[in-house]
Amino acid sequence: MTVATLSGLYHETHGPAKGEPVILSPGLGGSAAYWAPNISALAMKHRVVLYDHRGTGRSSRQLPDTVTVDDMADDMLILMDELDITRAHIVGHAAGGMAALALALKAPERVGSIVIVNGWTRPDPHFLRCFEARLNLLRHAGPEAFLRAQPIFLYPAPWISQHHGTLDHELDQQMSTFPGAATMEKRIAAASTFDISDRLEEITHPILAYAARDDMLVPFTCTTEGLARAPHAQVELAPWGGHACTITDPQRFTGAVTDFLSRHRLEG
Repeated sequence: MTVATLSGLYHETHGPAKGEPVILSPGLGGSAAYWAPNISALAMKHRVVLYDHRGTGRSSRQLPDTVTVDDMADDMLILMDELDITRAHIVGHAAGGMAALALALKAPERVGSIVIVNGWTRPDPHFLRCFEARLNLLRHAGPEAFLRAQPIFLYPAPWISQHHGTLDHELDQQMSTFPGAATMEKRIAAASTFDISDRLEEITHPILAYAARDDMLVPFTCTTEGLARAPHAQVELAPWGGHACTITDPQRFTGAVTDFLSRHRLEG
């Protein structure tokens, strides 16, 4: 593994240096650590790059007054340029998947295939309601209440019951690395306003649209009725796993991704 900070973006690389590059882009929290359960399987044959989104984690905490998903796509381009990556597969969770779609529209020649986990093409009333509830917790009860409620939106209820001790233990770490209320407000606003529903047909890259049926935050219909309309989209619905199904059921997820990547090589 190599670790570096480029242009204010903390990143790590795993796997063979000559493997096809795969960039892992996390969701709203923005932390590369989100992908911990998936790295070893994906890095067996691929050069895996994971990074903290700007404004979060170990990356620069400075953000403009307004943040957009296009800004997140621009950061992936910066990362690719500084790592001399001409073209890469992009695996993105939720907001990270939206950044992958934005990148495919902005610089299609830089993107190979795309994996989107529990994503969307336009704002959905249910997740907007969830975002508003989380923002109200942050604004009126503070970061600890915001973070303590977070598992409710990320994981299936039985999984939370089984892992409550681990979740409580992780809370202190999450508090120490919390990017701040202003940053979360900006990132939620970016995710809430992202809408490419009228441009989806322009994205001709192979897409694996992966979603969990029991996602509490983003309805799986955002995949089956939205992302499925992309010209070369393959939909896979996991029966269980919640919004963070990459954590709750990593074997199923990485199996689907490695199979998809094996069928969509960059030189192809």
